[in-house]
Amino acid sequence: MPLPAPRPIPERGPVDRAVFDAEIRPAGRPIVLRGQAADWPAVAAARSSDEAFVAYLKAFRPDDRPVGAIVGQPEIEGRFFYTEDLTALNFTRGLSPLFPFLDRLLRDRGHPAPIAMAVQSETIPELLPGFERANSLPLLDPAIPPRAWIGNAIRVAAHYDLMENVGVVVAGRRRFTLFPPEQLPNLYPGPFELTPAGTPVSLVDLAAPDLARFPRYAEAAAHAETATLEPGDALYIPFHWWHAVDSLAPVNLFVNYWWNDAAAAAKTIDPGAATSGYDALLHALYAFKALPPEQRAVWRMVLDHYVFEANGDPAAHLPAHAKGILAPPGPEQQARLAAMLRQALARR
Repeated sequence: MPLPAPRPIPERGPVDRAVFDAEIRPAGRPIVLRGQAADWPAVAAARSSDEAFVAYLKAFRPDDRPVGAIVGQPEIEGRFFYTEDLTALNFTRGLSPLFPFLDRLLRDRGHPAPIAMAVQSETIPELLPGFERANSLPLLDPAIPPRAWIGNAIRVAAHYDLMENVGVVVAGRRRFTLFPPEQLPNLYPGPFELTPAGTPVSLVDLAAPDLARFPRYAEAAAHAETATLEPGDALYIPFHWWHAVDSLAPVNLFVNYWWNDAAAAAKTIDPGAATSGYDALLHALYAFKALPPEQRAVWRMVLDHYVFEANGDPAAHLPAHAKGILAPPGPEQQARLAAMLRQALARR
């Protein structure tokens, strides 16, 4: 039986920051903002021609210091992923001056099987100083640094970010396929230790899913949403939503903005605290994975009670002076909890 086609991601036209903060973010759903950056000079250059776009980028580069780049051989067909046995990645990381990288994108446009190339997650004020001022996104806090993703027609496996994300297609076209966070077990994540994108990626090839190997993907496919973005279009991806990205043009630039208000607020309370839920997940795997099933079940109940407050405030029965680390988050509570953690780790 064929899998269902993904549903379209909801769309609307450009919005201002007030609407974004009051309506879009609280909804916790992905949304395409058509034409949100249509007035960017970079978008105008990209719409003119690939050559005009590359010339526009070069005007912001004061020198040609090498930048990080990844390269895959033609046989991977643009899919940055693992080798067949999951022991290595199917691409290499290195350094390249940006100008020859951009020139190679132009030269390879008509090649039937080009080398897959990408410059990924470079902070724009460092990569292209001044680009961020000429092409700003008032939708977001100006302190959030934009990042550049430049390359040819490549494919990135479904993965999730530990932040909220707004991305703008500047040049080329990109197709996004999104899945809600709860589809985790149906997307068959790969190893933690070796990942193409930081967090574990789905092992399922969305272009040709192997349901004999990954049968639960059929359930994930029933929840998939997709959209193809043109230059000037933006996409909001909420925290922890899975997203696969297909770059569909031989020359493309995607600019994205990542932020996590919750983590930033926790750092404000205690700058020295370890606030990453991802780090806590790794610690939990270390602490609980080897326990027998009956003990893991008890710890799941304990975590639900104390951390996720499945039964309400776990300290509601205690007077305020006795709540200790169970008190509402604040400087004193976080400092006390951090001290307990440091003592526990020091005893190991």
